Amino acid sequence: MDIGERVSHYALEPGATVYSSDGEELGTVEQVLSDEEMDVFDGIVFDGPPGRRFADGEQVAEIGELGVVLTVDAASAEALPER
Repeated sequence: MDIGERVSHYALEPGATVYSSDGEELGTVEQVLSDEEMDVFDGIVFDGPPGRRFADGEQVAEIGELGVVLTVDAASAEALPER
């Protein structure tokens, strides 16, 4: 999995690939959630089978210019909250 150079959540773009901790491709970033005034990263909404899911900021292990790696494996990602 190639997520490119590490970047801030501010540089993360919709369409970036989302991967599980075990390397499975889960879908693509739909939205980056943050509180810019407090400089807090809240998480991402991503779309892929079985639908749109929310990953909390604590569930995001790495952010790169091309993608995101979550702290959860593919099986656990299916249980993430629907969005």
